[in-house]
Amino acid sequence: METGTTGGTSRPEWVGLPGGLLTLRRLLLVIWTVPLAAGTALLLGLTAGPAWAATGSFWLVLLAWGWVLLGRNWRSWRYAERADDLLISRGVLWREQTVVPYGRMQLVEVTSGPLERRFGLASVQLHTAAAASDAKIPGLVPAEAERLRDRLTELGEARSAGL
Repeated sequence: METGTTGGTSRPEWVGLPGGLLTLRRLLLVIWTVPLAAGTALLLGLTAGPAWAATGSFWLVLLAWGWVLLGRNWRSWRYAERADDLLISRGVLWREQTVVPYGRMQLVEVTSGPLERRFGLASVQLHTAAAASDAKIPGLVPAEAERLRDRLTELGEARSAGL
């Protein structure tokens, strides 16, 4: 029985991450940079003079730059379920593509920290026999994370039966 999302061609059908992860990361960026900008401007304005208060704008430039980079990074994350393995692709400058054969999966876990739960997100972590395996899909909707966990577990059990 053929499984996976290969469609009519031999190329995998990639699935991107939902927008909640981007929203969470951008919110954290704002939470860190705006107080730093205000604090730097206030401190330097009071101690070194009003001209030095403009130094606080460094953090606002960093905010704008980080805003763009977070969007590019979020768009780079994608995954595809194929017949025999799971593909995970990520990275903007340095592209990484991880191939995890279903038969090599030992544990598939769904995690969700306090902020992720607040934004309705969960991550799927794949553990294999390889010590350096870092196969993780962050920022999924919990229902999709659970579906993916169940599917990967089922496929992993079916593929590892011959080992």
